[in-house]
Amino acid sequence: MKVLITLADVEPAVMLNASLEKAGIDTVMVSPLDDMRREIRRAKPDLLVLTGAVADPANVQLVRDQLWDGVDVIGLADVEDPELQERLRAIGFIDVYPKPIATEELVSVVKRALDRRRLVEVTGLIGQSDAIRQVLVKIEQMAPVSSTVMIEGESGTGKELVARGIHRLSPRRNKPFIAVNVGALTESLIESELFGHEKGAFTGAAERRLGRFELANTGTIFLDEIGEIPSSTQVKLLRVLEEREVTRVGGIAPFKVDVRVIAATNQPLRQRVEEGLFRSDLYYRLNVLSMYLPPLRERPDDIPILVRRFVRDYALQHDREFHGISAEAMQMLISYSWPGNVRELRNLVESMVVLAPGREIQATDIPREIREGGSSRFLPVHVGPVLRGSMGSDGREMGFVVRSLVELKLQIEELRARMNQVGALQGETLWSVGAGQRVIASNEREVLPAVERSLHVNAIEPPSKSVAPPPVVINPGMTMAEIEKAAITSALAATKGNRRKAAEMLGIGERTMYRKLRDYDIPAH
Repeated sequence: MKVLITLADVEPAVMLNASLEKAGIDTVMVSPLDDMRREIRRAKPDLLVLTGAVADPANVQLVRDQLWDGVDVIGLADVEDPELQERLRAIGFIDVYPKPIATEELVSVVKRALDRRRLVEVTGLIGQSDAIRQVLVKIEQMAPVSSTVMIEGESGTGKELVARGIHRLSPRRNKPFIAVNVGALTESLIESELFGHEKGAFTGAAERRLGRFELANTGTIFLDEIGEIPSSTQVKLLRVLEEREVTRVGGIAPFKVDVRVIAATNQPLRQRVEEGLFRSDLYYRLNVLSMYLPPLRERPDDIPILVRRFVRDYALQHDREFHGISAEAMQMLISYSWPGNVRELRNLVESMVVLAPGREIQATDIPREIREGGSSRFLPVHVGPVLRGSMGSDGREMGFVVRSLVELKLQIEELRARMNQVGALQGETLWSVGAGQRVIASNEREVLPAVERSLHVNAIEPPSKSVAPPPVVINPGMTMAEIEKAAITSALAATKGNRRKAAEMLGIGERTMYRKLRDYDIPAH
């Protein structure tokens, strides 16, 4: 871990630097703003400590930039001003402390910040709200022991991340971690999956099969959606937890297993006990240590941090440049209730990165359901320039900038298509925009109207007498990789296999195009 300390106020900076070096923490001190930017790029610190001028516009902008790069920031204010401190925390400072501050206290603050950062890296749980900090503290407390853990929380809150974090910080960290979605297993298969079976135990059992408990021996097993486990299996699971031994289906002799059990539920399990749907003895056996994961709507302060982290990850993963999100658009994301929790936010951010409009995301680019504060069942996003510089059969050079809101989950909320650059087209031009939807454009400056609730989006191509590219159809459930592969395949068909022109149409580099062709195993046309 590396800490970069500014010399805006020399005395606390020098004293903090000496104390951190004595504690074995790598530090860098820097003075002018330009040097600081250059040093940040070179040193790649984990934490930046501004020892003064925290409200200076240049420093505020510097902090905004570093937050997108994942650098945590602590500030020292010249005077105690609660209103200023609150504004700076809203910008993204971890915290702001008034001067003078004892060096010992400041060192403790820095160490706590570094410890939290290490814990976030281990668990993948991102946030600075009190709620998420309490979760991280509980993970540290629960990790060293072998007691059974029950994690409660809505779908999409990160229950498996918590389970993996507990395992990674535990003495079992180098042993197996086996995750089982109990709710996805049929009643006829669940016992075989959990406990294994002997050869000939039932029709189709051609050989012995090891169960998940046996595979997790000496490690950790994570039982997700434990509330869905059938009542007949609850009895056998209770015995495994109490006796620490397993009997395979069709077997006679039980055998010992050393497994830590972490269970998770998105249902009020105590209520299911009261309704007679879940055994009370199994509930109390699982609920030795308990943890509640708050939904995203209960920790809105974490949303900007999550957005920045997801943007950074997906921009790198998809090799896309992202120009940021306006303050108004970010506030809309903060104000939304996020019924799908972190999973829903992550999917929206990925779609914004992949289909970015080539500029900063504005409030008008945010899906209408989120702008209006409703409950969105799907995550449409803004599509940027994807088709450029195609050559028509008559020799005219044409390009298009396409704007649309694309369905990522169940259906498309809204599609907006816009013509940006069109040569002198004669007469009326017809494009197919969706399933059974048609839009007529006779003016190169005309904005194509929105097409709402469409289930398919066709790739919009310049009119050509000889080339009619196949449509890109986006169906519910498609992954981003499948969407990307379909777009590349369509662009190659439109350019008759010319990879350079296809890359230009998609707005990506030629090297990226070749890498994508290799990754997706797309044959040459």
